[in-house]
Amino acid sequence: MHFTTSVDIDADPERVWNALVDVERWPQWTASMRSVTRLGTEPFGPDGRVRIEQPRLPPMIWQVTRFEPGVSFTWVSERGGVRTEAFHRLVQGTDGLSVELGTAQTGPLAWLIGILYGRLTRRYIGMEAQGLKRFCESPG
Repeated sequence: MHFTTSVDIDADPERVWNALVDVERWPQWTASMRSVTRLGTEPFGPDGRVRIEQPRLPPMIWQVTRFEPGVSFTWVSERGGVRTEAFHRLVQGTDGLSVELGTAQTGPLAWLIGILYGRLTRRYIGMEAQGLKRFCESPG
């Protein structure tokens, strides 16, 4: 399963980036997250790990595998024969700023997870994109 979405955000790229990397505050702007807890004491970044709890999904541990400050990060979670990779990317174009969010699942049971959770995954990624937009475009 592979899914990508993008959203145009009328906000300063630094504000958007700061919202993305302040992962523990995500539940404040998207109902797709119950809790996000950083594991360890290091600032969020390369090799950082977080525990995410989402409605209708088991808790998962995610580890940052790629991190380009101010531009993008990718993290990975593995569970039960499925590897899930999710990316978060700021794209500055001639018309303004867009944020791309996406996920891909691989492994022997990825097809089954796609059948069971594909719609939910797409819905959650859409909620995250729209929640990020509302949060970043709001005053203050």
